[in-house]
Amino acid sequence: MRNKNAETIERKALIFNVQKYNMYDGPGVRTMVFFKGCPLRCKWCANPEGVERKYQVVKKHDICVNCGSCVPVCPVSVHTVSPVVSGEKQHRVNRGIDCIGCRKCEEACLISAISIAGEQKSVSELLLIIEEDKAFYYMSGGGVPLGGGEPLMQPEAAENLLMACKQRRVNTAVETSGYAKLEHLLRVAKFTDLFLFDLKHMDPERHFELTGVRNQMILENLRELFQGGYNVKIRIPVLKNVNDKDADIKRIIDFLVPFRDYKNFKGIDLLPYHKLGVHKYKQLDMEYRIKDDPVLSEKDLKRIESRIMEHKLPVGIMRH
Repeated sequence: MRNKNAETIERKALIFNVQKYNMYDGPGVRTMVFFKGCPLRCKWCANPEGVERKYQVVKKHDICVNCGSCVPVCPVSVHTVSPVVSGEKQHRVNRGIDCIGCRKCEEACLISAISIAGEQKSVSELLLIIEEDKAFYYMSGGGVPLGGGEPLMQPEAAENLLMACKQRRVNTAVETSGYAKLEHLLRVAKFTDLFLFDLKHMDPERHFELTGVRNQMILENLRELFQGGYNVKIRIPVLKNVNDKDADIKRIIDFLVPFRDYKNFKGIDLLPYHKLGVHKYKQLDMEYRIKDDPVLSEKDLKRIESRIMEHKLPVGIMRH
């Protein structure tokens, strides 16, 4: 019989990035592991390459020269080059065919116009990256957050990675939408020092319109974490004409006030809308569904912050 610890560290996760020296997702210096796959479809998502739980071809249209070097090496014919009206050739990615993640097209592209989002990494492989910066974690009070996508879509891999980090005395965090089975949430909670828990909207129908899911499960899971004594920091993405009205903020306040004095309630981060991920949509041939400008003014951000502070809830504005 194989050693259980050996099985744990060889467990694989489908990830799309490992970001070193992260300063946003929890205290101190952090190495963030981005899990691929998310049950939500938020209109403002900054990581569209993390939404689908599968390999995806990323194409930089502005530098692709339509040479076709990727076409013959692809075993499933994701890539094609065909003539256009001008007589020139045009490279296309067939999004109806699932990429198998072999990365042959990525290797064949001499100008790095093609890359693959998604990579299978074992816990042991991720630990090698994580442990390179252990000194920074200890000096700064940092550690390893799991994000995405949604790490709770891969609960076994997430649990094993978090457990391995705790065995090495590395602080852990999980950034989550909260939309997951309670058993999966509690499975990772045992090895999580801090949950970074999104609250996007309190109205279930409006939540569905904005994200593709209703919020009942999310709110129930948040209550379970608070009442179970797990450390939670609330994150509220704030967007103009989405959730910035006084009535929207009041509903969030009313939900959180009963937990205000819980020692495991670690405060609220307001996350202003930004456009850092917009360019990725074109690279994935996806439509960016926000057509207007949802950026809030500094005055409105301060108004929201002040409304929350009036109820003695610790809150700050997190800017990228």
